[in-house]
Amino acid sequence: MNQKTAAQAEMLANRLRKRYRHLKKWAARTDAGAFRLYDRDIPEIPLVLDWYGGAVSGALYKRPYEKDGEDEKRWIEEMRNAAARALEIPAGRVFIKFRERKRGAAQYEKLSSGADAKGSGFIRDIREGGLVFRVNLSDYLDTGLFPDRRGLRDVVRKEAAGKRMLNLFCYTAAFSVCAAAGGAEETDSVDLSNTYLAWAGVNFSLNGFRAETVSEREALYPAAAAPGIRVRHRLIRADALLFLKHAAAAKRKWDLVIMDPPAFSNSRKMASTLDIKRDHRELAASALRLLAPGGRLYFAAGVKNFRLETNGFPGFRAEDIRARAADEDFPPNKAPSCYVFQNTDSST
Repeated sequence: MNQKTAAQAEMLANRLRKRYRHLKKWAARTDAGAFRLYDRDIPEIPLVLDWYGGAVSGALYKRPYEKDGEDEKRWIEEMRNAAARALEIPAGRVFIKFRERKRGAAQYEKLSSGADAKGSGFIRDIREGGLVFRVNLSDYLDTGLFPDRRGLRDVVRKEAAGKRMLNLFCYTAAFSVCAAAGGAEETDSVDLSNTYLAWAGVNFSLNGFRAETVSEREALYPAAAAPGIRVRHRLIRADALLFLKHAAAAKRKWDLVIMDPPAFSNSRKMASTLDIKRDHRELAASALRLLAPGGRLYFAAGVKNFRLETNGFPGFRAEDIRARAADEDFPPNKAPSCYVFQNTDSST
């Protein structure tokens, strides 16, 4: 290890010790099994590291300069060892991946084995607010549970009682599970990935709920479902962009709509590409057509410097609620952008 890398490893270890001491009591008190430990706090160490109940999932963000591939692997190994030493866990429980813009199906594919993956099949069940969510720290770029959405999940859970909820781009359906725990009458969770819908089913089951996979037609036209069977929590494999159009045509309405889309996708399975910075107004407008009278749309975006202009949506009042979605490990300047749209037109 060269002198510069050694100094960086020691800086990272010191920072992690301090942050973990600060956060662990808060996490125990609030039942937060996953939380952010480090977010590029030191410019020359462009890592993001999250704690998941005795293990760490992290990502190296692209540097503004080129670095030799072998040098980068050695550097990551030293940062991994520093994190393990600081947190007093085995190095095999620290997983650091390369974070770059993933296009299309790549965002859903398993990582190849190698120094940046360090093993496979590291699966844990993580507690959050009395609920349990399954995470996979080794095989995918994302783990299955975003710590930065914890505050918004709590907002949704507290509001869900008696509501019909639609979760678009649902991923592993953590929002839907929180809504179910909050007493939602029904949940519909839409995603294109069979992998993530199966994962969503596990999350429902871990928390004592039964979720079933149904076709888009069965979800939008209940008469198409098997007679006498009522499914409260539905998992729907569909292109969310097309689902928005089909649901509007079917005149379906929900009391609560969650939209947390990927920053970018051009999956071959999708009807068109998605770029949240380019398409967010159209996405929001399409989702607003599905709100029942008095309903609410929560629109989240994990994109740096994202801003949604809230004017130009007749019949709706919009509010930036980033501060409400913030938490101890995600102060407002680090929390994801989040907006709530309230339906104010009772004739809708």
